[in-house]
Amino acid sequence: MLRKFTLSICLLTALALNAFAQQQDFSKVEIKTTKVAGNVYMLEGSGGNIGVSVGNDGVLIVDDQFAPLAEKIRAALEKLTQLRLRFVLNTHHHGDHTGGNEVFGETATIVAHSNVRKRLAANEKLRRMALPVITFDQTLSVHFNGEEIQAIHYPNGHTDGDGIIWFKNSNVVHLGDHMMTGVFPFIDSTSGGSLDGWIKNIGAIIERLPADIKIIPGHGRVASLDDLKQLHKAVVDSTAFVRKQLAEGKDTAAIKAIGLPAEFKSWGSGFISSDVWVETVARATKK
Repeated sequence: MLRKFTLSICLLTALALNAFAQQQDFSKVEIKTTKVAGNVYMLEGSGGNIGVSVGNDGVLIVDDQFAPLAEKIRAALEKLTQLRLRFVLNTHHHGDHTGGNEVFGETATIVAHSNVRKRLAANEKLRRMALPVITFDQTLSVHFNGEEIQAIHYPNGHTDGDGIIWFKNSNVVHLGDHMMTGVFPFIDSTSGGSLDGWIKNIGAIIERLPADIKIIPGHGRVASLDDLKQLHKAVVDSTAFVRKQLAEGKDTAAIKAIGLPAEFKSWGSGFISSDVWVETVARATKK
């Protein structure tokens, strides 16, 4: 059962990311720009949400979607300012967040957790400029556009290289794929991710952030701290439900047949369905 689940997770990751990366016509993708707060904007297109800092020092972005969208992303940035892109911060290594590194890394400095560099470097197809040139293990600060932009590593949650990016003065944080607004998160156990680590990380992040923070999630709309608290509660409570069923002797198939309680229905409407969530919890519990 564990081997079957591991294969299913690998397939989910590969199919989802390849579906984006091999999309036949990126010309149909439109880049939407949203002002979040302070110096910070969010760009939506195909792949992970991009955070943008714009000011007198130039442009800093958080994640960069896919390489074929680089010119569209550049055009969206030029509508905000004519100053150049100077920094790219990656929240983690997945291709829907780092695909543009190969383009933007030619002229901008890429920054990420050390595990992000290691995982990207393992891909022999990537050119050298796609790799982060500045890495950190715990925290790193970029003083840019009049504020401290702090990258903070939270270990073994979504992956083993996750960093949240906190724009201190603008009161905005980019959580990468630790959060997909309104739906269950993807725990990439094949890349060092952990359900219990995710629960611990989000609990710590909630305690750390101010009540009026604006959150850029890895996917989905701009969120609030209350949205993050609701996500955390849904994950904690649904995990407890599945683990109770397992403790009573039910297997994964039986729990999926029973289904999650109605309160979790909407949470299973995203990339991670309710059935896959049950599998995620079951595998984490058996480990």
